[in-house]
Amino acid sequence: MDFYAEPAFFVLCIPIVLIAAFLGMRERPLGRYGLVVSIFMLFLLFFRSITSLVCAIAYVALSLTLYRWVRALFDRENPRAVPLYRVALALQIAPLALYKVGVLFTPDFPGFLGISYITFKAVQVLIEVRDGLIDDMSPLEYLAFLCFFPPFTSGPIMRSRAFVQDLRTPLSRDAYLERLYRGLGWFVLGALYKFVGSALAQWGMWMAPNAIGSAALGWIAQVFCFGIDLFFDFAGYSHMAMGLGLAMGIEVPANFHAPFVAKDIKEFWDRWHITLSTWLRDFVFMRFSQFAISRKLFASRLTTACVGFMVNMTLMGVWHGITADYIVYGLYHGVMLAGCHFLQKKWTFYKKHRRDRWFGIVSWLVTMVVVFFGFALFGGYVVSPLLGLGA
Repeated sequence: MDFYAEPAFFVLCIPIVLIAAFLGMRERPLGRYGLVVSIFMLFLLFFRSITSLVCAIAYVALSLTLYRWVRALFDRENPRAVPLYRVALALQIAPLALYKVGVLFTPDFPGFLGISYITFKAVQVLIEVRDGLIDDMSPLEYLAFLCFFPPFTSGPIMRSRAFVQDLRTPLSRDAYLERLYRGLGWFVLGALYKFVGSALAQWGMWMAPNAIGSAALGWIAQVFCFGIDLFFDFAGYSHMAMGLGLAMGIEVPANFHAPFVAKDIKEFWDRWHITLSTWLRDFVFMRFSQFAISRKLFASRLTTACVGFMVNMTLMGVWHGITADYIVYGLYHGVMLAGCHFLQKKWTFYKKHRRDRWFGIVSWLVTMVVVFFGFALFGGYVVSPLLGLGA
């Protein structure tokens, strides 16, 4: 059963939400119910493929083992805690890395849907244990966090401390109903995005090349429709996940916030796939910057930030897949972010006119060109044809 795609998923969501509503309105805790429902839904997601089911179970078991091991290392103040933590971190990332490499050679390489997102969640927990930010999350709470089904396959990427706080905070009847009503609204909006907005954009993507005589203009129209389809499809999944999460009593973070009004590429990434960009900012960019500054790898903080953007976004591209299209997409956005940051810090003309209305309009237009060319890279409309692989 595919989440947010097959009718069976939506049918099953009705009794799941009704039972959650019954418990919530009676001010009963929803944590254990959420864990049981999530395990049930994940079983339905993977039961058609024994390989995927076994891989998912093995990864969750590995993650729980590594979490408890790292917790024990730092709780007991083991003198070798830091190097052993690094081993645990490598072991946590290894299945995703092996899967990304393996699918280059065979599409049937063992793995499971959602491995990218669950890896981000498991890695962040280990890092936060190392930083002393997590010291009391129980194994059941950890399993509930990893397996929570609404964002499992397509995000948003959740943060463990916020999730556990929601699990532990009793909700009054009125507080739960407020979340339930908001959740229903987000779910309906997400369904409209996915099944109406995305469908219309796909229709335009298919029809545009034939409707426009010019090959160049047809390509531009197709890329534009692809970008709009990507937004409606992905935002639709994210909104529906937010809605189901709220119905289960959990605040799933927003993943999109009007990305096409952004006036520069930095603002775009503050509005597009927000949970991914903030995760990379907190766990990659900031740590790389601190490492580089402490060891004086670069002459200035500005250079450090620009290189940090490159590292950050290249990793983002590799996370999507180890293919030329995704890697170039990541590098491209790294260059764009670094260039934007440099100009904002050093360009006197920008500082003088950035609040002018005309400058805002021009900046928005340039940003949209940059964004949609990035979609073209992501969708295989540029690099693959140049390499003779087809779009």
